[in-house]
Amino acid sequence: MSAADLYTKLTRVWVPDPEQVWVPAQLSHDYRDGDGCLHLQLSDGTEVQYTVAPGPSPGLPPLRNPDILEGENDLTALSYLHEPAVLHNLRVRFLDYSSIYTYCGIILVAINPYEQLPIYGEDVIDAYSGQNMADMDPHIFSVAEEAYRQMAREEQNQSIIISGESGAGKTVSAKFTMRYFAAVGGSARETSVEERVLESNPIMEAIGNAKTTRNDNSSRFGKYIEIGFGRKGDIIGANMRTYLLEKSRVVFQTTEERNYHIFYQLCASRHLPELSALGLGGAEEFQYTSGNVQIPGTDDAADLERTRNSFSVLGVRPGLQMELFRILAAILHLGNVKIQSSGRDGERSSVNAEDRSLHLFCQLLAVERSQMAHWLCHRRLAVAGEMLVKPMGWQQACEARDALSKHVYGQMFTWTVGRLNGALRAQRQQPHSFIGVLDIYGFETFEKNSFEQFCINYANEKLQQQFNGHVFQLEQEEYLREEIPWTRIEFSDNQPCIELIEGKLGVLDLLDEECRMPRGSDESWAQKLYMRHQNQSPHFSKPRLSNTAFIIVHFADRVQYECDGFLDKNRDTVFEEPINILKASKSELVAELFQDESRGDVPPLSGVTTAVPNGSLRSSRKGGSTARREHKQTVGFQFRQSLQLLMETLNSTTPHYVRCIKPNDLKQPFLFDPKRAVQQLRACGVLETIRISAAGYPSRWTYPEFFNRYRVMMQCRDPGLEDRQAACRAALGSLIPDPDQYRFGKTKIFFRAGQVALLEKLRASRLRAACVEVQRRVRGWLERKRYQHARQAALTLQNYTRGWLARRLAQCLRYTRAALVLQKSYRMVQVRRLYLLIRSAAVTIQAFARGAIARCLYRQLRAERKAVLLQARVRGWSARRAFLHVRAAVLYLQCCYRRMQARRELKQRRMEARSVEHYRQLNKGMEVKLMQLQCRADEQSRESSLLKERLSQERAAHCTELARLQGELSRLAGSAQGEARSTALAQELSALRGEREREREERRSAEERAAQEISRLTQAVESLQREKAALIQERETLNTSLQEHERACEERVSQQVALVTSGLRSELEEERGRYQGLLKEFSRLEQRYENLKEEMNFSERFLGHRRSASSQSLILESSPPIPAWSSEREARTSVTSPEWERRVTVTSPEWERRVTVTSPERERRVTVTSPSSPIATSPQDSLLMAVGLFKDGRMREEDLRHAYDAVRVANKLLESQLVSQRQQWDSEMQALQLQVGVQREEVDRLTQALAHTLTLPPETGLQLGLQEQLARLAADNLELMEQVESQEQVSRRLRRELYSLKQAGWGSAGPAPGTEVLSGGNATPTPHKEVTLQGLLECRREDEARLIKNLITGLCPEVTRTLTPGLPAHILFLCMRQADWRGEEQRARALCTAAVTAIKGALKKHSADFELAAFWLSNTCLLMHLLREFSPGESSQTDEQTLLTFDPSDLRKALSDLSIQIYQQLIRIAESRLQPMIVPAMLESETIPGLSSGGKSLGSHKRAASGAGEKGEGVQPHSMDSLLRELSSLHLTLSHQALHPEVCRQAFRQISHLLTATTLNNLLLRKDMCSWSKGLQIRYNVSQLEDWLRGRSLQLGGAVDSLEPLIQASQLLQVSKRSESDARAIEETCTALSPSQIVKILSLYTPLNEFEERVTLNFIRSVQALLNERPRGKARQLLMDVRHVFPVTFPPSLSPSLSQQPEQLQIPDSLNLAFLRQV
Repeated sequence: MSAADLYTKLTRVWVPDPEQVWVPAQLSHDYRDGDGCLHLQLSDGTEVQYTVAPGPSPGLPPLRNPDILEGENDLTALSYLHEPAVLHNLRVRFLDYSSIYTYCGIILVAINPYEQLPIYGEDVIDAYSGQNMADMDPHIFSVAEEAYRQMAREEQNQSIIISGESGAGKTVSAKFTMRYFAAVGGSARETSVEERVLESNPIMEAIGNAKTTRNDNSSRFGKYIEIGFGRKGDIIGANMRTYLLEKSRVVFQTTEERNYHIFYQLCASRHLPELSALGLGGAEEFQYTSGNVQIPGTDDAADLERTRNSFSVLGVRPGLQMELFRILAAILHLGNVKIQSSGRDGERSSVNAEDRSLHLFCQLLAVERSQMAHWLCHRRLAVAGEMLVKPMGWQQACEARDALSKHVYGQMFTWTVGRLNGALRAQRQQPHSFIGVLDIYGFETFEKNSFEQFCINYANEKLQQQFNGHVFQLEQEEYLREEIPWTRIEFSDNQPCIELIEGKLGVLDLLDEECRMPRGSDESWAQKLYMRHQNQSPHFSKPRLSNTAFIIVHFADRVQYECDGFLDKNRDTVFEEPINILKASKSELVAELFQDESRGDVPPLSGVTTAVPNGSLRSSRKGGSTARREHKQTVGFQFRQSLQLLMETLNSTTPHYVRCIKPNDLKQPFLFDPKRAVQQLRACGVLETIRISAAGYPSRWTYPEFFNRYRVMMQCRDPGLEDRQAACRAALGSLIPDPDQYRFGKTKIFFRAGQVALLEKLRASRLRAACVEVQRRVRGWLERKRYQHARQAALTLQNYTRGWLARRLAQCLRYTRAALVLQKSYRMVQVRRLYLLIRSAAVTIQAFARGAIARCLYRQLRAERKAVLLQARVRGWSARRAFLHVRAAVLYLQCCYRRMQARRELKQRRMEARSVEHYRQLNKGMEVKLMQLQCRADEQSRESSLLKERLSQERAAHCTELARLQGELSRLAGSAQGEARSTALAQELSALRGEREREREERRSAEERAAQEISRLTQAVESLQREKAALIQERETLNTSLQEHERACEERVSQQVALVTSGLRSELEEERGRYQGLLKEFSRLEQRYENLKEEMNFSERFLGHRRSASSQSLILESSPPIPAWSSEREARTSVTSPEWERRVTVTSPEWERRVTVTSPERERRVTVTSPSSPIATSPQDSLLMAVGLFKDGRMREEDLRHAYDAVRVANKLLESQLVSQRQQWDSEMQALQLQVGVQREEVDRLTQALAHTLTLPPETGLQLGLQEQLARLAADNLELMEQVESQEQVSRRLRRELYSLKQAGWGSAGPAPGTEVLSGGNATPTPHKEVTLQGLLECRREDEARLIKNLITGLCPEVTRTLTPGLPAHILFLCMRQADWRGEEQRARALCTAAVTAIKGALKKHSADFELAAFWLSNTCLLMHLLREFSPGESSQTDEQTLLTFDPSDLRKALSDLSIQIYQQLIRIAESRLQPMIVPAMLESETIPGLSSGGKSLGSHKRAASGAGEKGEGVQPHSMDSLLRELSSLHLTLSHQALHPEVCRQAFRQISHLLTATTLNNLLLRKDMCSWSKGLQIRYNVSQLEDWLRGRSLQLGGAVDSLEPLIQASQLLQVSKRSESDARAIEETCTALSPSQIVKILSLYTPLNEFEERVTLNFIRSVQALLNERPRGKARQLLMDVRHVFPVTFPPSLSPSLSQQPEQLQIPDSLNLAFLRQV
């Protein structure tokens, strides 16, 4: 396409920027050919114009890649390959996705994050181990894995070249690379080489690293570490070569820089007693370290301690370390030696012999002080055959002193490197192949560049030339492999620049020539350079303003070098006289440092090769020409030779490149400086790789990938594979008219740069047109549906409206008629109400008038009657009133006194009522008082009723008397004679009336007093009732609080019990896991021992080497079964090694072991004792017999004996300790559970008793207490009865044994006094069972070996399929029972021990047979259960005569350990069979057809890795169906062997964890798998796996729960990721994933096309903020632990029926066990 077609409106481009280097912009107008400028709009909205040069190459701005390619793993996968695209992709990956690694073709670009990232753990190593480089995200481990795989497969040496400027992270990358090699390759030595190499890092950093302006820990030398591997891929040795140590830093540092770290470490640790003799002070007191002393965040004293520990690990003795520190301290003191100027114009100089610094320097190096003081200021010259001593000036003497310091430090550095190489050297065999790790300085340019920068840039020129050649070679091989015609790609060859430096009469030759001149100077050398190369070479130029500098145009940049100091640094001259003094030192190390350099004809030791220039010795003595040539070698010459050797090494290996980038100079985490990044990208060759790739065909697609992506632009839809290639060829002809823009290979299509973007544009146009058509049709359909809905709605509204109007008219008519009816009724009601009101008023007035007249009449008659009565009662009332007043006063006084007494008693009782004990008494007293008060109230009421009756009687009597008197008065009124009598009667009547009035008053007062008393009593009763209610409420409150307290106590107790139980269970699980891990490690050590033994036998067989007696060692092999009598002949011995002592005591027949370990002294003693017939044996025999091993063979290899014996015994001791500790913890747990249960029962009992007692009277509570005492006594009696029963069982067993001994011929009198009864003695074994057991198998002693061979070791896997499950276990157990029935206990034990040993051997022989492992796991578990079932004291059998007579707990322990080992081997075999299938089946297979069709990301095509082409084209990839078939095969095998279902569930729980961890780890490390369609595919695959597990009832063991992290990860890929509610939903649902895993998946989420939305950074930050609010639990890493092993438990077997009915046992003829006899 033309430029006008590409540069259209809204096209995105890159434009230069002085600050950001490149900024994005967008075209605001179309570009036409011939336009002079482009109208652009920047991202901030600014309008700019971009000038375009006229002509065929207008210089248009680079185009931007589509957004879908942002954050691509491989830079070469970008559609547009240029500098801004590379810079932008690195910035996006580094800042937005926190990805510090990116591929650039064959280069791994690593950006220093300046903080620790959790991406280097063991789980990450496991995830990358064995994976194809093209399948995983970029990582340093991926490069290391690629190198390791190529070395192992092609048996070719590899090199990893790590370069970058100071502070870019080269050393850290080298450390991680070596850690990966050690993890995947292992180490065959006792101490791994990887550990030794890592321990060498603190040493090399101390003596070779310093603080610079760019890095606080800058390596001032280069190193190349060769890691040697054996034939099996294990690390057997290493070697280190160093290059160009910056010795000038010892005597001079610029501002804000430091000397080497070791000097500051010594000064910071000067207070240590062992360093006090060095005479050190603060670092600021020395001239060589007086600059920038302290580095923030660095502890020099702690660093020195770490350095000393590293020396110790590498075998450097403390005394030798002190010698090194003395030399380093002497260098510091030498810098403080004061040289005084004397003579005219400073021609002479001198040193005071009493100078303190000189005294310390000579004392530390053990040299003569006077001679050193003399020769520091003088030199010896040879003139005309005579030796003359010439004094030196002050300047020359200072330079000679500094030269001596640099020379001493250089020799010390060389010696240290040689010593480290000696510790890392392969000891036994030469490495079969090696992987070299080159940690070398990158291209450097400073404001002032000197000799060091020149050498560094020269080395980078050579490496860049090698890199360009390798990249070009890989491109050529790729084109040839795909049979594509190719033309030579032009690239910038830097050979002219290299010729300028190292060629004939080049810079280095002229420098060496000038150094050989007597009066050579930097100025004359600069003039020679100008004369020779100026205007002759395009890579050389002269600065305008300087005559002592020159410019070299390197591949990365133009660098100006200052000539000042070049000659001195190249000569590195030191005078011979001070060196001779040092050679004569009394210190052996000092003399050794300087004796080696005089022997120039002695080649260096193997592995001690170093390129550190030692300097030249300026001597005037006559000597051989060889020595003079050796001394005349310059630093440049030596560096050129070492560099040439390095290039030869690299050219002989397959290189892998790692380019480290420093993102900023502020050392801030995740801060990206584009200027610095671009400068380093140009310098390290990344952009050159991009340019070479862009010059050819950088974009490469396989035919299936291309068809799936661009099938929308093709005619055919579902063709075959060959038809797909034809379709791709036909489609490209119409899509890209220019055939030069693409090439068809055998398996791939190659595109030039930009063509994929063009295809994407065409594809987007086609999809956009299709979308428009779909939208048109959908919108038409939607409009038609909307019109139909609107029409139907209108008709419906019309119908409803007309009906509503009709209903409203009918309602109006009904309302009108109802109103008329209401008016008529209302008017009628109003008139009737008025009539009724008037009538009612008239009737009422009449009634009231008549009533008033009647009442007036009645009142008059009543008044008259009352007057008569009052006169009659007044007198009686007056007399009674006085009496009643006196009685009332007396009663009131009594009441007051009684009330006072009652209040006192009430107060006393209230005080007593506060205690629970008096509660019932208080209630009882209150009830009594209430009853008394009620009785008094009843008495008062009775008295009141009596008084009322008496009053009524008196009233009746008075009425009667009054009536009589009135009658008499009326009769006498008419007679004259009765006047006097009438008067008397009238008087009497008035007296009676007065008395009547008095009685009335008295009655009234009595009634008032009674009423007052009743009211007082009522109030008292009410107050007492209130008090009673308060007491009742208080009682209820107390009961409630008591119940709450009891419930709280119960809850606390239950919580404590649950907490203690869970803690004990978790500790038990952890302990079980550690123990099983220890067994796994023990098995691994046994296998390593077997490998070492085979290797040693192989070397002896083919090399014919016969070792001397001093190098002999033990060869430990599996011995045949132990005879029954062998355990009686063990001797009591002790074995003591130089490092520790071990003592294990074994007592027969129970074989009780006593282990004593003293950690500080590391003393362990192993002693084997037996109570009968001790016979002396060798210490090795006793030790091996004590740990359960057997010695067979002669002494071999002293180091093998020490290594393996120590590891084996240590493992056995740890096992015994672990078992004892586990038993102790089990017993403690049971005791705690028992105590908790007892306490809970006691609390429940006391609570119930208290609650019940409070509701009962005291008599009942006392009775209950007696009942409780009786119940407690009954429980104690039951316990005593159980103890009696157990003792009776022991007594019966002893009686049975005594009876068997009597039957054996001991007689009725029993054994002789003083003798012991020993089972399994030398007496003739005889049966000792009281009953005869049928169906047991008898095996003669001489046939036991045949039994073991035919039943175990010689059993073929094909035969096991035909056997009944558990048959071997039943046969062995019946043989053991027969031996036990005959009284041969030791023989039964030996038979079981021999079976265990044979099973181990059979499993080692068939280590990859899953079916055989399941077979022996089933039989081992069954045999262990049979021993438990028939063990005395633990059996559930009711017939004690059928039990074993001995305790087989030790045998069950051995079988349990063997079961765990078999289970672990079973899991390993299953993992090895499933591991290659997991990722292809769970992640890569498309179980849902067509789901990911057309969804392949642009840049996700595979890189050309070493694993490509290993599989044939016809190999069927693994799918989910194949994985399920493999799982079904494993499950069928386990089910066929009749394993317990719980064991099967545990095994598949482990397998499910493996599936989940492997799949999730790969998902977290593969960006191409994090998409919506892949999430749906993974969820579907997991659902199939769930259905498979549930269909076989395996979900109960936690197998389905183990899949939860994978399920949540797949859901996370499918859910919406936009709003805050989505973030909260993710935080709530993804509980099985760690926050780092969630953030990683969201960061890796990649849309498969441009129509999907990316996950924004704001959304990721919001999710991360919500995740940070989670409670802090156990820290979880990014990746799951694939190696995690769940502890296994073995429940009892299901049906040991054959041992209970042994006569039903049928032995097939295929086992060849005819020699067994059934009895």
